[in-house]
Amino acid sequence: MEQKTTNKIAIVPVITMFFMFAMISFVTNMAAPFGNIWKNQYEWAGMLGNMMNFLAYLIMGIPAGKLMQRIGYKKTALWALGVGFVGMAVQYLSSRVGADVATFTVKGEPVMLNFLVYLLGAFVCGFCVCMLNTVVNPMLNLLGGGGNRGNQLIQTGGTLNSLTGTLTPLLVGALIGTVTDRTSMTDVTPLLFIAMGVFALAFVIILCVNIPEPARSRIIRGGRDKYSAWSFRHLVLGVIAIFFYVGIEVGIPAELNFYLTDDPLCGAAIGGAVAAIYWLLMMVGRACSAAISGKIATRTQLSFVALLAIVLIVVAIIVPSSVRISMPGYSVADGFAMFQVPLSALFLVLCGLCTSLMWGGIFNLSVEGLGKYTEQASGIFMMMVVGGGVMPFLQNALASSIGYMGSYWLVAAMLAYILFYALVGSKNVNTDIPVE
Repeated sequence: MEQKTTNKIAIVPVITMFFMFAMISFVTNMAAPFGNIWKNQYEWAGMLGNMMNFLAYLIMGIPAGKLMQRIGYKKTALWALGVGFVGMAVQYLSSRVGADVATFTVKGEPVMLNFLVYLLGAFVCGFCVCMLNTVVNPMLNLLGGGGNRGNQLIQTGGTLNSLTGTLTPLLVGALIGTVTDRTSMTDVTPLLFIAMGVFALAFVIILCVNIPEPARSRIIRGGRDKYSAWSFRHLVLGVIAIFFYVGIEVGIPAELNFYLTDDPLCGAAIGGAVAAIYWLLMMVGRACSAAISGKIATRTQLSFVALLAIVLIVVAIIVPSSVRISMPGYSVADGFAMFQVPLSALFLVLCGLCTSLMWGGIFNLSVEGLGKYTEQASGIFMMMVVGGGVMPFLQNALASSIGYMGSYWLVAAMLAYILFYALVGSKNVNTDIPVE
């Protein structure tokens, strides 16, 4: 009877964590489609907002883990939501100020103040999602008791994360329509207002919900501990894996969006809609993983999807751009309809089924057996999410020199490392370290 009561009480924090998981993707996935607006003004600026968003992880990752240990999961989440509201407000200000104020020049063209304000807003939002991620992932893993069950809860939350990830580029693409010289951040202000409203609502919800505070019981008392989360090999290799993974997850749809936006038969709206299919398939993949995680080991799932993703990426690179296929999209003139896009786009969006499992799988395997070092590990993990800014930026730079599809060789190389991690690097070889 006592166990039943505990399970019933745990439902509320689990649902709360799911809601926060959805918000993370909603905020993060604004950066890449917003890049179409700025890329039209500054050729080199397409992925800078995304990079600023993820750069915040590098700075805030470890402090977020320490903050969670000091003030708890709930207060950290409340701080994150407040920071997110401010970040969205700053991005909104970029549509109202400084469009006629030059600051400095890049490649001979003046950079206006409004772009710098936008980058600041994206950076602040990065602090928000870093803090939310630091709370959500270990909490779901702990509520599930770790192991396959912990992975199952993370994948279920990831399903909602993918749902908002699907809607965001679709909404941005619909609001922008066709990118022209007149396209600006004012075209997407409705979405920014929606985001601010969601942050305010989430703040009230979290304020009223009781959330377990396992970090409080894991504070190491008396003396210095000779071990840390860094002492575990599978965590260190997992940190590298997550750095590459987030670069893969963001880079595949972002570069595809740019590719289709520049395609004369497509455009920003169609590119956004096709990229949204990628996030939709991530939702499908995570839902499937949540259904089978109680029976199929996390390591097995991660190995399979990493190998399949490599095959899909290589096929996408090899297929000639002249070969086209009909895929659903959106245009201002025709609304939702079937549009002719390069066949490579199909193989790239199918990668969403594979990447869907990777975040939860890598996190689950990396923190397995860490015990009292879990919160520290979560902070380290979040720091390395900066890969979602660094690697897509490098991929975009590669695209400028060797073409959009050629840049996906970088993605294939990162997937190869994740396959190695799943097969070899994820095994805990430090079981002699006390974790209680």
